[in-house]
Amino acid sequence: RADRRRRLVDAATEIWTESGWAAVTMRGVCAKTALNDRYFYEEFKTRDDLLVAAWDGVRNEMLGEVSSTFAERVNQPPVETIRAAISIVVLRIAQDAGRAQILLTQHVGSSTLQDRRAMALQEATQLVMAASRPHLRPDADEMALRMDTFVAVGGFVELISAWHAGLLVDVNQNDIIEHTSRLAETLAHRYVVDMPT
Repeated sequence: RADRRRRLVDAATEIWTESGWAAVTMRGVCAKTALNDRYFYEEFKTRDDLLVAAWDGVRNEMLGEVSSTFAERVNQPPVETIRAAISIVVLRIAQDAGRAQILLTQHVGSSTLQDRRAMALQEATQLVMAASRPHLRPDADEMALRMDTFVAVGGFVELISAWHAGLLVDVNQNDIIEHTSRLAETLAHRYVVDMPT
C-alpha cells in the first residue's frame, strides 16, 4: 500500500512538473500508474489531498536540504551558513524547473495550495530563526528578528519566483546568490554576535 501511495504521488508530481497543478486528475494519475480508482480512493479522499501530498514531498526535499545545511554548519560563521543555504535553493531552482514550478507558482484557483505555500513561508522562517539562535546577541530583539526574517524569506521567494518566471532577464543564479547573501549579511549585523565590520 505504501508503494501504491508513493507511485500515485510520484505520478502527480510528474504531471504537475510537465503541465501544471490543474492538469493533475484522478484519472490521469491512475492511467500513469496503471492503478484503478479504487486504489486512489484508498489513499486520498480528494484530488486536493493528492496535490497536498505532492506539494509536501517537494517542499520537504527542499527544506530538508536547507535544514541539513544548517545542522552541519552549526559551528560555522552564520553569514557563511546562510549563503550556503541560499546557494542550495537557487541551484535547485535552476536545475529542476519542474519542481521549481511546484514550489514557486502562486496556485491561483486552489485555496488549499495557496495555504500550503503560505505555510511553507512560515516554516522556512522558523528554520532560519532556529539556525540563528545560537549566534544571537544576548540583547537581540527576537520579535524584530522574526519580522525581519519573514520579510527576508518572503522577499527571497518572490525574487527567485520572478527569476524563474523569466522576469529578470539580465540576472543569473550567481547574481541572485550574491545579492541575497549581501542583504542577509546586512540584516545579520543587527542581531548576530562577532560580526565583522
